[in-house]
Amino acid sequence: MSHDNPPSTEAEKPRSRHFVQDEIDADLAAGKNEGRVQTRFPPEPNGYLHLGHAKSICLNFGLAREFGGKCNLRFDDTNPSKEEQEYVDSIQADVAWLGFQWDALFYASDFFEELYQYAEHLIRTGFAYVDDLTPDQVSEYRGSLDKPGKPSPFRERAPAESLDLFRRMRAGEFPDGARTLRAKIDMSSPNPNLRDPVLYRILRAHHHRTGDAWCIYPMYDFAHGQCDALEKITHSICTLEFEIHRPLYDWFLDHLPVPSRPRQIEFARLNVTYTVLSKRKLLELVKSNIVAGWDDPRMPTLSGMRRRGYTPAALRAFCDTIGVARFNSTVDKLVLENAVRDDLNKTALRVMAVLNPLKVTVENFPEGKVEWIDAVNNPEDATAGTRPLPFSRTVWIDRDDFREDPPKGYFRLSPGKEVRLRYAYCIVCKEVRRDARGEIVELVCTYDPQSARGATSDGRKVKGVIHWVSAEHAMEAPLRLYDHLFAAEHPDDVPEGVDWKANLNPKSLEIVSGAKLEASLKDAKPGTQFQFERVGYFVADAVDSRPGAPVFNRTATLRDTWAKLEKRG
Repeated sequence: MSHDNPPSTEAEKPRSRHFVQDEIDADLAAGKNEGRVQTRFPPEPNGYLHLGHAKSICLNFGLAREFGGKCNLRFDDTNPSKEEQEYVDSIQADVAWLGFQWDALFYASDFFEELYQYAEHLIRTGFAYVDDLTPDQVSEYRGSLDKPGKPSPFRERAPAESLDLFRRMRAGEFPDGARTLRAKIDMSSPNPNLRDPVLYRILRAHHHRTGDAWCIYPMYDFAHGQCDALEKITHSICTLEFEIHRPLYDWFLDHLPVPSRPRQIEFARLNVTYTVLSKRKLLELVKSNIVAGWDDPRMPTLSGMRRRGYTPAALRAFCDTIGVARFNSTVDKLVLENAVRDDLNKTALRVMAVLNPLKVTVENFPEGKVEWIDAVNNPEDATAGTRPLPFSRTVWIDRDDFREDPPKGYFRLSPGKEVRLRYAYCIVCKEVRRDARGEIVELVCTYDPQSARGATSDGRKVKGVIHWVSAEHAMEAPLRLYDHLFAAEHPDDVPEGVDWKANLNPKSLEIVSGAKLEASLKDAKPGTQFQFERVGYFVADAVDSRPGAPVFNRTATLRDTWAKLEKRG
């Protein structure tokens, strides 16, 4: 694997230093870890990575890059009943797509034998015992936040007996759940994590790497810190919910002959409005077919955001913008949407598409004539060049760009008023034609032949500019307009007894089938991003597009001042 990480761009300029950087600075100044900095990103392969993981990835890999260190990718695969190779593959693909490469690839299962030997060490030294309590009894004996725990009747089991039982657990002599191995710490501790936590349980489940070689598996709290130590991680960066686990993390390091001493530092996890970032809940959405899979463009998974058209640079810029904090807070989703708009504004090709078409006949433009106009591909990028755009007697405009009775301040097309067709000519509406039901079906206009390329015949100023597509050359393609998956700003906040899925947005997906698009879009390659001018940012879907038959997903809308004013009115 290459150790190179993506260079910073203008959108990714570092913010003021955060507290994790300060903590590492202090460790280096104190001469700890021989001046090394080594981090890791340790996902459990029980689902697809989401936006919250992007923050952790950027932080861990970013710290390694900043301090000239290394960052490993490690799969915490200690629960085979929920883990699959599919998730392992997707995680590696997502980390690489986000722009990072790990220095080494590890699995907790690489260290199963070492972890087992550490467990035996705790038994021999009197700090662990085999417990015969059932899982429900273990939970009952541990007490609660306001009630201390009570010791198991097997807590004083002799080390020799516990060691024999533990080896027999490994040999498969007992049924699942019959016994556990527990650390002997403090059943009266105010921190429930120190009340004789379970280290190993009996679990006959096929492991995606080790197969059926093991029937006992270490708990996450036991495996995590020791894997860090075995990898010689210097700084174990975790989210804030692990702060209460840190005393246990340190207790294991104090009582085991580990080869290094990592330090755990916690930061605030990411919360975003209108978004759920619980893997359990995301899995429920997938399994209940509420979404079309982990990569559904409405999902906050990295694969879903990639399919929706989000770019790695946008996500890295978003993570840099929100920074790293000590305390939990919620980020407005607008910050994320603005990050992708800012990036795509610089990179996306401009094209024209009419979502709600209204026919316009330019009656003084010669029938059968086609005029080819040079259209700018991206005004932010001079190297993007131009493309030929056909103009003909009949064009499509968006129905929202015409008002028969326009309000004050309306600068789009209306009877007797003039607008400019983007890149082309100025037109004036002369006649409105209706069908038998009274619906407007066609506008008859005239154009000023002297108004090409921003000019007019008499130097007059034309304020309104609207987009259009030549009717003769237009193509059609399905457009998927995505909105928030949840209608509630804080979707996890539901009254007791109410299903959290009650906050789902029934309008999170609208499919537009009659849109008129530039003919050049027929050959759009899957994954290519565009700005549909005055409409929004779109991407050719990477799954459902076919050669000559693309499907487009809306990544983000454009800001539309007039639409907002109309809604307020």
